[in-house]
Amino acid sequence: MNDEVYKKYKLAGKIAADARNYGVNLIKPEVSLLEIANKVESKILDSNAGIAFPVNISINEIAAHYSPIKNDNKVIKKGDVVKLDLGTHIDGYIADTAVTIEVETNEYNDMINASSDALDAAISQIKPGTTLFEIGKIIQEKIISYGFRPIDNLTGHSMERYNLHAGMSVPNVYDRSHNAIPKVGDVFAIEPFATDGAGHVKAGRGSNIYICKERFNPRFIRNKQVKIAFSRIKKHFNTLPFAQRWVEKIYPDSDRLLRKFLFLGLINHYPQLIDSKKGIVTQKEHTVILTEEGCEVIS
Repeated sequence: MNDEVYKKYKLAGKIAADARNYGVNLIKPEVSLLEIANKVESKILDSNAGIAFPVNISINEIAAHYSPIKNDNKVIKKGDVVKLDLGTHIDGYIADTAVTIEVETNEYNDMINASSDALDAAISQIKPGTTLFEIGKIIQEKIISYGFRPIDNLTGHSMERYNLHAGMSVPNVYDRSHNAIPKVGDVFAIEPFATDGAGHVKAGRGSNIYICKERFNPRFIRNKQVKIAFSRIKKHFNTLPFAQRWVEKIYPDSDRLLRKFLFLGLINHYPQLIDSKKGIVTQKEHTVILTEEGCEVIS
């Protein structure tokens, strides 16, 4: 990683951390999820960074992938366990970070600490040459020590320029299939999830988070207007996820257009990820750059 790329990652990380901390202060009873998402995303843009993916505000049993739709009437409630997950980028170099907030109650402090301490333990041990399943074992043992379960089918992920999930996964359990060995300069988002539920997520309803497919057959797009619209959307969002409410700023009839894109197989719609026994879920996430000695946290 050269100095210019490093500086871009560092700036993306600083802006992500600032936006995360700003968002935490917005999470209060009766505040709408849409207001929180819009304000956090605006702060990222006002900081001259790009938004790497729609702000996720996943509550209670939803582990990940809920971003409010336009006119979303959902509000934060006292007692909610809220995961705020956001990403920024500078010229495509991404920082991804998340935190859990329990709203005005203290019932789930231990579970919040479990995911947070598991992240700290993983960060202290990850380094070039460490097989990633070893990091999963560290995360699993730490979460279990608190009396909770790690989520076995959610992982952290390596990142590259304009690529949020670049191929390597950091498991939250000891799983020897995750046998990649990272090197100096690799960038990872590490994100332990703890739960009092099943420790396994299932797909729920749509999340309002979409992504353009990298490969598609243009023969399926027979309508010239649809072809032009998709080319414009793909150019605008590149390979990064986007929200329907963002598309609406380009095409007012965004709902119909996205349904058409889905029907033609041009985009994917991420599902909400929900603990299969509807247990409460907590999450903590940082982005790290691997160094010769270990790693540097940038978020």
